[in-house]
Amino acid sequence: MTASDTNQPSTTSVSGPPPECPAHTRVWDTEGLARLFGPEAVNDATGFYERLRAKHGAVAPVLVDGDLPAWLVLGYRENLEVLRTPTRFSHDSRIWHCFKENKVAADSPLMPALAWQPVCLFMDGSEHERLRVAVTDSMTRFDRRGIRRCVTRSAHQLIDDFIGNGQADLVSQFAEQLPLRVVSQLLGMPDETGPRLVEATRDLLRGSETAFKSNEYLVATLDELVARKRAAPGPDITSWLIGHSANLTDEEVAQHLRLVAIAANENTTNLIANTLRMVLTDPRFRASLTGGSMTLPDALEQMLWDEPPTAVAPARWATGDTELAGQSIKAGDMLLLGLAAGNADPVIRPDLSVPMHGNRSHLAFTGGPHECPGQDIGRAVVDTGIDILLMRLPDIELAVPESELRWVSHWIARHLTSLPVKFTPSRREGLATATGALADDVLASQGAVDGSREAARDALAEISSTDLPRAHVPWWSRLKGWLSGK
Repeated sequence: MTASDTNQPSTTSVSGPPPECPAHTRVWDTEGLARLFGPEAVNDATGFYERLRAKHGAVAPVLVDGDLPAWLVLGYRENLEVLRTPTRFSHDSRIWHCFKENKVAADSPLMPALAWQPVCLFMDGSEHERLRVAVTDSMTRFDRRGIRRCVTRSAHQLIDDFIGNGQADLVSQFAEQLPLRVVSQLLGMPDETGPRLVEATRDLLRGSETAFKSNEYLVATLDELVARKRAAPGPDITSWLIGHSANLTDEEVAQHLRLVAIAANENTTNLIANTLRMVLTDPRFRASLTGGSMTLPDALEQMLWDEPPTAVAPARWATGDTELAGQSIKAGDMLLLGLAAGNADPVIRPDLSVPMHGNRSHLAFTGGPHECPGQDIGRAVVDTGIDILLMRLPDIELAVPESELRWVSHWIARHLTSLPVKFTPSRREGLATATGALADDVLASQGAVDGSREAARDALAEISSTDLPRAHVPWWSRLKGWLSGK
């Protein structure tokens, strides 16, 4: 789960009065401006950002869908300046001059990402704090072990579905499925809603012709969940939001659940897929993992530097005339956060080949008062899920040449479309079943009391979430050691 306050689209309507902002009509010279949604940006995003940096510096003028003007922030320090000063750069999209001047078409693919709604993503100040605290408090009520136990269960279930085939697509069968399966459990949703929610959220973020219908489905599903949990609360984020002292309305609860679900699926899916691709295509990367010179958490931080799951985060709006990196920013101008470009800023990373292991100062989770509240859950989903996958499929390898891998891109992010792999088929019962049997056998031999099996399962979740096990220390030996108190 990444991006500020999940930093993902809300709904498709603009409502409520805009805050005070100097009235003017912004006049742009758009001749020759680069299109953020054009083929140049889509096909070679890294090169596109660097050409903009060379021409304009740390902040570049660009065009978004509909040839509407915006600023793309490319510099690392400039991104942090925008993120950390909400008095200059607001989250409230209603002050965007393109909205005020009715230049954004009702069916624009920008609307799901930028249209204002009464959620913390589009707020600053005390009202943002009220909603933010409710979300953060509800997320942190799950302990680390409980989250990893959910990930372990879901990962084993997914792997069991294809382990007997000897082949799989790790994007559609694992990366796209795992995050929302876990989040569904954390939100208190039934498991069967997962596949349709995955489809709806990805369609929504692509800004396709059916994005509005997908959004309607997502909203209706979450409205139903809120109504059900208000009548029968449980130990889940939905119930805790409803019962929080911030007194959220049902609409506020549903909209914040929507933000959590979208961010968890979109960003965490990308991070899982990108990390697995590196493991399968870069022998040095994989050797560092299996050889112990780099832990899986280190690998994830490196990926968050090199390929943040959200490349461009929407958005901030200037509250008044100001200056940023020598550019004259006018009141009501929109600024897009170039997270990928900022992470590669030569001012802070003159040599991109230097490892960033253990360095968490990247922009992948943005920063400031809107920094992603679910980043620890996201990290737990990714490193536990990948750890389990590599344990269960130790001889996994790419099934096609690396040159055949394909991506689909839009202005917010780039997605790997598939990751075909092959491996030695195994029995479908998987580690989830084997672990339970092993726990029973070991505990019985030790004369353990009833109820210790759940502790053994907790141990496996914790063992699975640590650094990749060395080849000479099988996972079952580690579990036995834990059970024996070693």
